[in-house]
Amino acid sequence: MRRDLPYALSGLALGGLLLGNAALVPDAAAVGAVDVALVLAMSVALAVCRRYPAAAVGVVTAAMLALHLRVHPGVSAAFPVLAAVYVAAWRGQRAAAAVASLVFLGGFLARDISMAPAGQLVVERTPLLLGWFVAANVAGLVARQRRAYLEQVEQRAIEAERTREEMALRRAGEERLRIARDLHDSLTHSISVIKVQAGIAVHLARKHGEEPSATLLAIQEASSAAMRELRTTLDVLRSPADEDRLGLARVDELAERTRAAGVPVHVTVTGEAGDLPAEVDQAGFRVVQEALTNVARHAGPATAHVHVEYAPTQLTVSVADDGLASPAHPVTPGVGLRGMRERVTGLGGTLHAAAGSDSGFTVRATFPLDGPGVRTARSPTEPARPNAPREVQPARSGTGRGGADRREEPA
Repeated sequence: MRRDLPYALSGLALGGLLLGNAALVPDAAAVGAVDVALVLAMSVALAVCRRYPAAAVGVVTAAMLALHLRVHPGVSAAFPVLAAVYVAAWRGQRAAAAVASLVFLGGFLARDISMAPAGQLVVERTPLLLGWFVAANVAGLVARQRRAYLEQVEQRAIEAERTREEMALRRAGEERLRIARDLHDSLTHSISVIKVQAGIAVHLARKHGEEPSATLLAIQEASSAAMRELRTTLDVLRSPADEDRLGLARVDELAERTRAAGVPVHVTVTGEAGDLPAEVDQAGFRVVQEALTNVARHAGPATAHVHVEYAPTQLTVSVADDGLASPAHPVTPGVGLRGMRERVTGLGGTLHAAAGSDSGFTVRATFPLDGPGVRTARSPTEPARPNAPREVQPARSGTGRGGADRREEPA
């Protein structure tokens, strides 16, 4: 209806022009009720000419011819017909526009010839009116062709964008497959060898009646977990639609593996997870995993405290230890910390990683739940987090391994 409003206003303006012109033209007849009805019919027809161009141009032509024969308001009677002819040609009704032009020109000039001195008005008005109607028909056809051209250009642009997106997706798929092949060729063999050798060492120790060392068992468990995660990663790279993301629901499992490496870990969870976005869930797990790995490798004898806090608008994960780091011996950021920062900031979050005021090291990541890159909600089949805080005590503790205080990615 809003698109019809300019046509309706134009019809009313032309109707007012016609009635005013009829009152000013010296040889015009008096305007009666029938003439006002003809002007109103013309205005209504112009109001709907965009939707019904053929019918509208016929009504406008008939009404203006009748008004011209009854009142003779001059050439102003041709203005509504010109407008209707233009719209009809623009909407594709070329035949209706041409017939309306011929009918109105014939009737208009026939009335002038019959009422005026021989040939006087015909010579004056015929070229003028003929030029107007030819221009109206041509302008309508040009406007229609321009509209069709613009639609074609827009469609080509949409098609080109779609083609670019498909090409980008295809290239991304090819790159994922290449990365999957490289990971398989470079890592799978090495991790498999470590797992097999650790398993053989455990088997031989038990065969000789000895209990395998905790370090050897930790290597066997870590290699098995690495193989599982590598297979999951390869499956994700090859079939991203079916990816099985790691999430914070597996923090306890991660803590158990760290305890097996000799580092006591306390896990505390507060808040309600709800439908946590999958990207945030996976990034939070990776931050905890990297931080615990750094504690086991670089903190020396230390205890790790993992805190996962859910809030309505953000997720906060922190890992703090009481190890060797201190302000006097600052930590040199390694690949692991840089990777954590890139992962967190890519989701619109912030990462704080620094030594404590006295000793130890703290990693704290905050994720907004409506940040950039956050799209997919957690599957409803995954377990929800408890409402009340809970604390998981370590199953067993031991002495961590020392080393250079450099926070790196897991081996």
